[in-house]
Amino acid sequence: MSESAKTPADFWFDPICPWAWMTSRWMLEVEKVRPVEVRWHVMSLAVLNEDKLDQLPEQYAENMRPGGKSWGPVRVVIAAQQLYGDEVVGRLYTALGTRFHNQGLGVNPESIAAALEDAGLPADLIEYADKDIYDAELRASHKAGIDLVGQEVGTPVIAVPGSDGDQIAFFGPVVTPAPKGDEAAKLWDGTLMVASIPGFYEIKRTRTAGPNFE
Repeated sequence: MSESAKTPADFWFDPICPWAWMTSRWMLEVEKVRPVEVRWHVMSLAVLNEDKLDQLPEQYAENMRPGGKSWGPVRVVIAAQQLYGDEVVGRLYTALGTRFHNQGLGVNPESIAAALEDAGLPADLIEYADKDIYDAELRASHKAGIDLVGQEVGTPVIAVPGSDGDQIAFFGPVVTPAPKGDEAAKLWDGTLMVASIPGFYEIKRTRTAGPNFE
């Protein structure tokens, strides 16, 4: 099937978010069972929360502040995208997320450096973790997703075609563990279904389980 015949799904993520990671693994499974093309984009929890740091738990807020550990990974991804193209984004995200989440190695320079090697990207990209050279592009990518879905969300954001062809964006779906096979297909079909209903906004329940990376 040609790429043009596939349904596009735009996916915004922050590499440090475990819930975005779960949803992203589901989307990779969807690509196996439905004619879907995932297009990866960065967003930033630090940018999302920069005006409300005083309302967040202290440790979480510390990570979001300038110089906090939430900035490095997303800066490295946006630098890789700017220098080497959109096609490297998903590959680098997988390498980062595998180390951060599945392997539990933490958000640190060692994990980022190893992920760059895993993704076949130059080691010197890690230098961008502490640089704001591409912060304007990061903010633009973040804004593109947020403008579709609204401010009162987190990551991930997913945008799919609605009934009139326009993109309809949602926060989520938030799911654990990542569905596979037929379950992945059913959840995708349901996502397209609710996106086709004008005026549909939200279904939600309290999370009673943490991310399951198995």
